[in-house]
Amino acid sequence: TASTPGAPGDKDSIGAAIAPLTEQMAALQNRLWAESKQSLLIVLQAMDTGGKDGTIKHVFTGLNPQGVRVAAFKAPSEDELKHDFLWRVHHQAPAKGEIVIFNRSHYEDVLIVRVHSIVPEKVWRARYEAIADFERHLVESGTTIVKLWLHISPQEQKRRLQARLDDQTKRWKFNPDDLDERKLWSDYMAAAEEMLQRTSTDDAPWYVVPADHKWYRDWVVSRVLADTLESMAPKYPDPPDLQHCEIPDV
Repeated sequence: TASTPGAPGDKDSIGAAIAPLTEQMAALQNRLWAESKQSLLIVLQAMDTGGKDGTIKHVFTGLNPQGVRVAAFKAPSEDELKHDFLWRVHHQAPAKGEIVIFNRSHYEDVLIVRVHSIVPEKVWRARYEAIADFERHLVESGTTIVKLWLHISPQEQKRRLQARLDDQTKRWKFNPDDLDERKLWSDYMAAAEEMLQRTSTDDAPWYVVPADHKWYRDWVVSRVLADTLESMAPKYPDPPDLQHCEIPDV
């Protein structure tokens, strides 16, 4: 969780390495939006305090907000519970040209649902296959999927929770329920390990990101997304015939 393999610098110098990646992503996003033929879905999962919000704040700054959207998945509403578990997720999938970031996702239905025995084991186990089929459908429809597990240690989580208590500007983020969830750390790790093994596919791979160091996390995520967008190779559409187009005086 605290390793930094391949890091091009340290905390004080990483900004110089991230800046060109942000510029690269911004340029490619413009092409993706203009082309409007494919889309990118980014799934962020982590333990509490794992850095999902921070990743969104730091990595996606500089992109055109017109073509980027965040979908956060909290506990399902009464209406959502009347449908299958993927119903609310499919509704938030990116349209052509869009980048959508899932802050938590359908994977809560094989994580918290499993740890707290919200549904029987035979129900959540069947969801691995349902998720794989759902993601394959999105890929076949033109969506590239990148799934990121932001991996922190229990020691780092403790430091971050304590920081929320100590800093008045961060206390609003502290939820006493997080302490109860922390007691289930080993159960969550077992659930996460099986989730990663069962649902990392060629269509939708998981990236496990060492995330104790926020600066390293941001660089890794930026690198992965810049490379992914590059591989998607979006292109500006061919313009219409403008040979006889004349802008009138007013």
